[in-house]
Amino acid sequence: MSFHEIRFPANLSFGSIGGPERRTEVVTLANGFEERNTPWSHSRRRYDAGLGLRSLDDVELLLAFFEARRGQLHGFRWKDWADFKSSAASRSPEFNDQVIGHGDGISAQFQLYKTYQAGVNPYLRPVTKPVAGTVTLGLEGDLLREGVHFDLDMSTGTVTLYEVPPQGASITAGFEFDVPVRFDTDLIQVSVASFKAGTVPNVPIVEVRI
Repeated sequence: MSFHEIRFPANLSFGSIGGPERRTEVVTLANGFEERNTPWSHSRRRYDAGLGLRSLDDVELLLAFFEARRGQLHGFRWKDWADFKSSAASRSPEFNDQVIGHGDGISAQFQLYKTYQAGVNPYLRPVTKPVAGTVTLGLEGDLLREGVHFDLDMSTGTVTLYEVPPQGASITAGFEFDVPVRFDTDLIQVSVASFKAGTVPNVPIVEVRI
Protein backbone atom coordinates (compact mmCIF):
# COMPACT_ATOMS: atom_id res chain seq x y z
CA MET A 1 0.00 0.00 0.00
CA SER A 2 1.26 3.47 -0.90
CA PHE A 3 1.03 5.93 1.99
CA HIS A 4 1.98 9.61 2.08
CA GLU A 5 3.12 10.83 5.51
CA ILE A 6 1.17 14.06 5.18
CA ARG A 7 -1.85 15.22 7.19
CA PHE A 8 -5.10 16.30 5.59
CA PRO A 9 -5.50 20.02 6.43
CA ALA A 10 -6.65 20.01 10.05
CA ASN A 11 -8.82 23.10 9.58
CA LEU A 12 -10.81 21.14 6.97
CA SER A 13 -11.21 18.00 9.08
CA PHE A 14 -12.54 20.16 11.93
CA GLY A 15 -16.31 20.10 11.53
CA SER A 16 -16.35 16.79 9.66
CA ILE A 17 -18.53 13.94 10.83
CA GLY A 18 -17.46 10.36 11.41
CA GLY A 19 -16.29 7.71 13.83
CA PRO A 20 -15.62 4.00 14.36
CA GLU A 21 -17.40 1.25 12.45
CA ARG A 22 -17.66 -2.38 13.56
CA ARG A 23 -18.73 -5.40 11.53
CA THR A 24 -20.91 -7.87 13.42
CA GLU A 25 -22.51 -10.95 11.89
CA VAL A 26 -25.82 -11.71 13.62
CA VAL A 27 -27.58 -15.06 13.12
CA THR A 28 -31.04 -15.49 14.62
CA LEU A 29 -31.65 -19.12 15.58
CA ALA A 30 -34.96 -20.98 15.26
CA ASN A 31 -35.56 -20.56 18.99
CA GLY A 32 -35.17 -16.78 18.76
CA PHE A 33 -31.75 -16.62 20.38
CA GLU A 34 -28.87 -14.98 18.54
CA GLU A 35 -25.32 -15.89 17.70
CA ARG A 36 -23.06 -12.89 17.16
CA ASN A 37 -19.54 -12.95 15.74
CA THR A 38 -17.18 -10.51 14.10
CA PRO A 39 -14.44 -11.03 11.49
CA TRP A 40 -12.81 -7.74 12.60
CA SER A 41 -10.52 -7.52 15.62
CA HIS A 42 -10.28 -3.74 15.18
CA SER A 43 -12.81 -1.08 14.29
CA ARG A 44 -12.53 0.95 11.10
CA ARG A 45 -13.26 4.65 11.03
CA ARG A 46 -15.15 6.56 8.38
CA TYR A 47 -15.54 10.31 7.90
CA ASP A 48 -17.11 12.86 5.58
CA ALA A 49 -14.64 15.67 4.91
CA GLY A 50 -17.18 17.71 2.94
CA LEU A 51 -18.81 19.05 6.09
CA GLY A 52 -15.62 20.83 7.08
CA LEU A 53 -15.62 23.06 3.99
CA ARG A 54 -16.56 26.67 4.71
CA SER A 55 -15.38 28.65 1.71
CA LEU A 56 -14.37 28.26 -1.92
CA ASP A 57 -10.75 28.55 -0.77
CA ASP A 58 -11.37 25.40 1.30
CA VAL A 59 -12.76 23.66 -1.78
CA GLU A 60 -9.65 24.59 -3.75
CA LEU A 61 -7.43 23.25 -0.96
CA LEU A 62 -9.43 20.00 -0.86
CA LEU A 63 -9.18 19.51 -4.61
CA ALA A 64 -5.41 20.10 -4.54
CA PHE A 65 -5.01 17.51 -1.76
CA PHE A 66 -7.27 15.04 -3.58
CA GLU A 67 -5.33 15.38 -6.83
CA ALA A 68 -1.96 15.05 -5.08
CA ARG A 69 -3.13 11.77 -3.52
CA ARG A 70 -4.46 10.62 -6.93
CA GLY A 71 -7.89 9.95 -5.45
CA GLN A 72 -7.97 6.61 -3.62
CA LEU A 73 -4.42 5.64 -4.66
CA HIS A 74 -2.38 7.03 -1.77
CA GLY A 75 -3.20 7.02 1.92
CA PHE A 76 -2.60 9.98 4.23
CA ARG A 77 -2.97 11.17 7.83
CA TRP A 78 -6.23 12.45 9.26
CA LYS A 79 -6.83 14.31 12.53
CA ASP A 80 -9.95 13.01 14.25
CA TRP A 81 -10.86 15.99 16.43
CA ALA A 82 -13.07 13.79 18.61
CA ASP A 83 -10.26 11.32 19.41
CA PHE A 84 -6.62 12.29 18.88
CA LYS A 85 -4.99 12.08 22.33
CA SER A 86 -3.83 9.43 24.75
CA SER A 87 -5.43 11.51 27.50
CA ALA A 88 -8.91 12.82 28.17
CA ALA A 89 -10.02 15.50 25.71
CA SER A 90 -9.89 18.20 28.40
CA ARG A 91 -6.16 17.89 29.14
CA SER A 92 -2.79 17.48 27.49
CA PRO A 93 -1.14 14.06 27.08
CA GLU A 94 1.18 12.90 29.87
CA PHE A 95 3.76 10.12 29.90
CA ASN A 96 1.67 7.91 32.19
CA ASP A 97 -1.59 8.03 30.19
CA GLN A 98 -1.46 4.56 28.63
CA VAL A 99 0.23 1.30 29.60
CA ILE A 100 1.79 -0.04 26.39
CA GLY A 101 3.68 -3.01 27.78
CA HIS A 102 5.77 -4.65 30.49
CA GLY A 103 9.42 -5.54 30.39
CA ASP A 104 10.42 -9.15 29.78
CA GLY A 105 14.16 -8.58 30.11
CA ILE A 106 14.64 -9.23 26.39
CA SER A 107 12.64 -6.85 24.20
CA ALA A 108 13.31 -3.12 23.91
CA GLN A 109 10.64 -2.44 21.26
CA PHE A 110 7.00 -1.65 22.03
CA GLN A 111 3.92 -0.62 20.05
CA LEU A 112 1.93 2.47 21.03
CA TYR A 113 -1.62 1.62 22.12
CA LYS A 114 -4.67 3.45 23.36
CA THR A 115 -6.97 1.52 25.70
CA TYR A 116 -10.74 2.06 25.62
CA GLN A 117 -12.15 0.96 28.97
CA ALA A 118 -15.84 0.85 29.90
CA GLY A 119 -16.50 -2.00 32.28
CA VAL A 120 -15.02 -5.37 31.35
CA ASN A 121 -13.24 -6.41 28.15
CA PRO A 122 -11.26 -3.25 27.26
CA TYR A 123 -10.29 -2.60 23.64
CA LEU A 124 -6.62 -1.98 22.79
CA ARG A 125 -6.23 0.16 19.68
CA PRO A 126 -2.82 0.13 17.99
CA VAL A 127 -1.60 3.67 17.33
CA THR A 128 0.40 3.62 14.10
CA LYS A 129 0.57 7.32 13.26
CA PRO A 130 1.78 9.33 16.27
CA VAL A 131 2.26 13.07 15.89
CA ALA A 132 5.86 14.26 15.85
CA GLY A 133 7.07 15.89 19.04
CA THR A 134 4.16 14.72 21.21
CA VAL A 135 5.34 11.27 22.35
CA THR A 136 6.76 10.73 25.83
CA LEU A 137 7.29 7.44 27.63
CA GLY A 138 7.45 6.38 31.24
CA LEU A 139 9.37 3.51 32.82
CA GLU A 140 8.17 2.60 36.29
CA GLY A 141 7.00 6.19 36.78
CA ASP A 142 10.14 7.89 35.43
CA LEU A 143 9.82 10.18 32.42
CA LEU A 144 11.60 9.14 29.20
CA ARG A 145 12.10 11.45 26.23
CA GLU A 146 12.47 10.79 22.52
CA GLY A 147 16.06 11.06 21.31
CA VAL A 148 17.35 10.76 24.87
CA HIS A 149 15.93 7.45 26.06
CA PHE A 150 14.16 6.02 23.00
CA ASP A 151 13.64 6.26 19.25
CA LEU A 152 10.22 6.49 17.58
CA ASP A 153 9.17 5.11 14.19
CA MET A 154 6.68 7.71 12.98
CA SER A 155 5.33 5.44 10.24
CA THR A 156 4.41 2.52 12.49
CA GLY A 157 4.06 3.85 16.04
CA THR A 158 6.74 1.54 17.47
CA VAL A 159 9.20 2.80 20.08
CA THR A 160 12.65 1.34 20.74
CA LEU A 161 14.19 1.96 24.15
CA TYR A 162 17.94 2.49 24.33
CA GLU A 163 18.08 0.06 27.27
CA VAL A 164 16.06 -3.13 27.70
CA PRO A 165 13.57 -2.60 30.56
CA PRO A 166 13.81 -5.08 33.44
CA GLN A 167 11.40 -7.97 33.90
CA GLY A 168 7.92 -6.78 34.88
CA ALA A 169 8.68 -3.05 34.52
CA SER A 170 5.68 -1.01 33.38
CA ILE A 171 6.13 1.03 30.18
CA THR A 172 3.64 3.89 29.75
CA ALA A 173 3.14 6.51 27.05
CA GLY A 174 1.47 9.80 26.27
CA PHE A 175 0.95 11.11 22.75
CA GLU A 176 -1.22 12.68 20.09
CA PHE A 177 -1.99 10.65 16.99
CA ASP A 178 -3.52 10.70 13.51
CA VAL A 179 -5.65 8.11 11.74
CA PRO A 180 -4.24 6.47 8.57
CA VAL A 181 -6.89 6.95 5.89
CA ARG A 182 -7.55 7.30 2.17
CA PHE A 183 -10.27 8.88 0.06
CA ASP A 184 -13.12 6.42 -0.40
CA THR A 185 -13.96 7.79 -3.84
CA ASP A 186 -12.23 8.66 -7.10
CA LEU A 187 -14.79 11.37 -7.87
CA ILE A 188 -15.45 14.70 -6.18
CA GLN A 189 -18.26 16.81 -7.60
CA VAL A 190 -18.45 20.48 -6.65
CA SER A 191 -20.93 23.07 -7.85
CA VAL A 192 -19.99 26.65 -7.02
CA ALA A 193 -23.64 27.69 -7.09
CA SER A 194 -24.67 24.86 -4.78
CA PHE A 195 -21.79 25.50 -2.41
CA LYS A 196 -22.71 29.17 -2.06
CA ALA A 197 -26.26 28.03 -1.35
CA GLY A 198 -25.04 25.86 1.52
CA THR A 199 -24.83 22.46 -0.19
CA VAL A 200 -21.43 20.88 0.41
CA PRO A 201 -19.91 18.02 -1.60
CA ASN A 202 -19.75 14.49 -0.23
CA VAL A 203 -16.10 13.58 0.46
CA PRO A 204 -15.92 10.10 2.04
CA ILE A 205 -12.77 9.14 3.96
CA VAL A 206 -12.05 5.60 5.23
CA GLU A 207 -9.38 4.25 7.61
CA VAL A 208 -6.75 1.89 6.20
CA ARG A 209 -4.85 -0.88 7.96
CA ILE A 210 -1.14 -0.27 8.54
